[in-house]
Amino acid sequence: MIRINDKEYEIIENVKEGFDLEVVKEKLTDYFEEYDYVVGDWAYGKLRLKGFNDRKNKNFNAINDVALMKSYIEEYCAYGCKYFILKRQKVE
Repeated sequence: MIRINDKEYEIIENVKEGFDLEVVKEKLTDYFEEYDYVVGDWAYGKLRLKGFNDRKNKNFNAINDVALMKSYIEEYCAYGCKYFILKRQKVE
């Protein structure tokens, strides 16, 4: 578990050591708080972030369906790039 902006996340994938805590802390703004998952991928030395939601999330939108997360990585991320997936932990 990691803590960023008073939210807890679990790193569920970290391909090629793509997760860099300091860079993620700079990029992961409150905009991403509504998402259940955040994918971070590296392109040209820059970190890009994309949020995804479970269907149960009140902010669910078909374009951000977690079922599309793997195809997003395959189709929109550079082939063989470093990337990671974070899962936001729910507050009990």
